[in-house]
Amino acid sequence: MEETYLYDPNLLLKLDFHQSPAKFNPFISAACPGETWLKVRPLKDSDFDRGFLQLLSQLTHVGPVSRTQFLTRFSQMKSTGDYYVTVIEDARKNEIIAAASLVIERKFIHNCAIRGRLEDVVVNDTYRGKQLGKLIVVTVSLLARYLGCYKMTLDCKDKLIKFYESLGYVLVPGNANSMTIRYDDEPSTAKHNLTSFNSLTNDSPPAEACQTVSLDFNS
Repeated sequence: MEETYLYDPNLLLKLDFHQSPAKFNPFISAACPGETWLKVRPLKDSDFDRGFLQLLSQLTHVGPVSRTQFLTRFSQMKSTGDYYVTVIEDARKNEIIAAASLVIERKFIHNCAIRGRLEDVVVNDTYRGKQLGKLIVVTVSLLARYLGCYKMTLDCKDKLIKFYESLGYVLVPGNANSMTIRYDDEPSTAKHNLTSFNSLTNDSPPAEACQTVSLDFNS
């Protein structure tokens, strides 16, 4: 059965990793991730069977998502053209071991510009220490730049600020707070209505402090 990519994988081959302030030792990129068995690529519709959802569960609550639900959401994301879920696969095990998402926001401001948001960054616990977190974040950040985003933003826990600063992100003075209104603890009827508008969130729990950091491509 033919597999479908969420977006064109050739986009990743056009990224210039020398444009990133991130320091890799040894140097790696999406095209050459350091090991022959590592593959950096867009999410596929077949990644349901490669542990993609299980990987996300290391980051946050996922829930009992069926294959049908996964394929429906994949199709919705692909049809909009604004979702760039990117993964790293261990080809030896046929398993997804890292992931991050670029979500495009289309604006009226800045001459109808587009803004990128970095979401759902996760690396399998057993693969940490191999620069894969840095690699997946830099990949989607450079992808945002290549696609013409005027900036890229993310919300992160305080303890991760230094990591993202090392990749070029900065805390914006006077605009570095993260605020949330959650709908996933409402009664089931309200949940059903909100789901139809894709309004459920999976942000960090309120008890953990978050900051908004930004990567400005115009500066």
